[in-house]
Amino acid sequence: MTTTPIADQVADLREKVAEQLPAEALKVFGAEQAELAVAEPPSGIAEPGTPMPDASLLDVRGRPVTLDQARAGRPAVVVFYRGAWCPYCNLALRTYQRELVAELDERGVVMIAVSPQKPDGSLGIVEANDLTYTVLSDPGNRIGRALGIVTRSEDRVLHAQASLGVDLTEVNADGTQDIVMPTVALVDDRGVLRWIDVHPDYTTRTEPDRILAALTETIG
Repeated sequence: MTTTPIADQVADLREKVAEQLPAEALKVFGAEQAELAVAEPPSGIAEPGTPMPDASLLDVRGRPVTLDQARAGRPAVVVFYRGAWCPYCNLALRTYQRELVAELDERGVVMIAVSPQKPDGSLGIVEANDLTYTVLSDPGNRIGRALGIVTRSEDRVLHAQASLGVDLTEVNADGTQDIVMPTVALVDDRGVLRWIDVHPDYTTRTEPDRILAALTETIG
């Protein structure tokens, strides 16, 4: 297991991104990140102890599957991410693969990643990062809305993304620009939400050691 926290990896990534982005886009994203860094999680986030929301999702081949079916009666670490276009999401999902999957397997816990993107985007992020865990698409962010973690970037950010070739209306399965705040939810074997960690700032993520500690405390 690496000892490099996601936060330190993100710091390195931000330096590389700053060197590659056009100045105008960098200015827009920098202002957005400064605002999000002091933002509080929204009200209305699902409470631990309530049933984990479920919906008809799509696997990487576009086949329908529910979250409950993907869990198959097992406890789960469910990671909500923005999409394959987000470099911070790729970094986090790679880190979870490297640092969590083997430990979760030993505990009988399944990892599932969910985003609003089309199945081909899910397949792309699996192949690009050699992910062995389940990656699903949630058209319309139905689970994300039920959890209270759906958001949408301001127009200036969407325009900056479009200038770089990222059009969320083309990326997302429902054709909208809605995304989820990066979130980790722990679900027990009965489908009950036991813990949730929401990050309004998309450059920050739940560290692997915090996930394992929460898993031990809430599910065992």
